[in-house]
Amino acid sequence: MFKGILINKDDAGYRAAVQDIDKSLLPEGDVTVRVEWSTLNYKDGLAITGKSPVVRRFPMVPGIDFAGTVIESHHPSWKAGDKVVLNGWGVGETHWGGLAQMARVRGDWLVPLPPAFRARQAMAIGTAGYTAMLCVLALERHGIKPGDGDILVTGANGGVGSVAISLLAGLGYAVVASTGRAAEEAHLKALGAASIIDRAELSEPGKPLGKERWAGVVDAVGSHTLANACATTKYRGAVAACGLAQGMDFPASVAPFILRGVTLYGIDSVMAPQQVRQEAWARLGRDLDIAKLDAITREIALGEAIAVGGELLAGKVRGRVVVDVNR
Repeated sequence: MFKGILINKDDAGYRAAVQDIDKSLLPEGDVTVRVEWSTLNYKDGLAITGKSPVVRRFPMVPGIDFAGTVIESHHPSWKAGDKVVLNGWGVGETHWGGLAQMARVRGDWLVPLPPAFRARQAMAIGTAGYTAMLCVLALERHGIKPGDGDILVTGANGGVGSVAISLLAGLGYAVVASTGRAAEEAHLKALGAASIIDRAELSEPGKPLGKERWAGVVDAVGSHTLANACATTKYRGAVAACGLAQGMDFPASVAPFILRGVTLYGIDSVMAPQQVRQEAWARLGRDLDIAKLDAITREIALGEAIAVGGELLAGKVRGRVVVDVNR
């Protein structure tokens, strides 16, 4: 038996609860992992609360991330004792995830725990930080350099935004952080933001083109925010879009793309191939300031994750939340 959060949906409704689970109920997979740490992402909050149809099969253990130790393997790349990390691949949606003390998954979904991090630190990064790194890599590959101008980061107090600010500032970029929480200005500047703007500047319907402001953008918000970010990006700049906190819609025109040559990169972290994942984690090990990571990380027990999932959706959570599944 092991403890985990189990989500059920039946005639009694949609509900999530911490309970004892028999190991025999673990799903198919060729690697079994003793989970040490997990984390809460926006998608996990949606899964736990049922506010969006994230979970596709029931019962389901949520949690799109975990870090732990292999205890049994029938996969050639892994053996008992290996330290591993998992992000995405539909885990926590269609396959039991990481908010439990044990997981069974396909070995092809795992990556080695980078030597620069302990398991807890890897989960402080989680899918949010790994996605932030994918965004930074997209801007770099586009050719955007620190001297080209400001980089806008939307949803700045969230997991993606917080890590993106720290990464970009550490690489020498001038970061403008967009947030709806003005009281967090000192915190965002401590992460490395050069300046702060109110998210209201971007979140309402805007013009097809606005004043050129950003050499690049990391957007975790979507909807009008993404449309306005594109409309105010400089000539031949780039926008890396990875989230939909405001909405899935994109109420924009083609003007920024055909009149200014702006490029919109869609950042997929869920199904990204192994070489992309390993590059992102290697860069995180090199470029992310661990001290800043610790400053934006809150630790909770498994039993607290259900309540905190609701807080996360309500915008009450700053930075990253790590879950100690063993307490």
